Amino acid sequence: MGKLPGILKELHLDNQLTPDNIPNIDLYMDQVIQLFEHTFESSTRNAEEKVLTKTMINNYAKGKLLFPIKQKKYSKEHLLLISLIYQLKGTLSINDIKTTLTDINEQIDDINLDSFYEEFLTVAADNVEHGKKDITERINEMTADTDELSDVLQILALVHMSNIYRKAAEKLVDQLAEKKNLS
Repeated sequence: MGKLPGILKELHLDNQLTPDNIPNIDLYMDQVIQLFEHTFESSTRNAEEKVLTKTMINNYAKGKLLFPIKQKKYSKEHLLLISLIYQLKGTLSINDIKTTLTDINEQIDDINLDSFYEEFLTVAADNVEHGKKDITERINEMTADTDELSDVLQILALVHMSNIYRKAAEKLVDQLAEKKNLS
């Protein structure tokens, strides 16, 4: 069971695109992909996994997950939204992500996305710190007959924890959608 802290370290859970990492100029799609690959490549499961592709970005734009792109260039606000989509897509469906980000996209000129995103980064860093501690403590309490069964038990426990968080997030998305339908 001593290998879990090493695994958590390998995951680079604290990798984030920060507003400071984003150039003060609008970027073309290839530059956006490069920036995301550079930022998140150490967080991927394997070398073949792509963080972001042209198809993904085009699908986000077509699916209205992003406010309209101007002259094939992506603003800092687009990049922050793409980063949020990157965070959400591992857990939520594209429709749930759209529901979650609709208000931001519709009010992009009226909100301080930098400030909102910085708040997200603070929460994310806190989640990583507490999550690593919580996972390690909970998993260390588990016992099984063999190392193999212990690994399976850890996998089951982690997946179950993940499902609890996913279901809670989906419920919040459903409530957000209900509020929008009532408006």
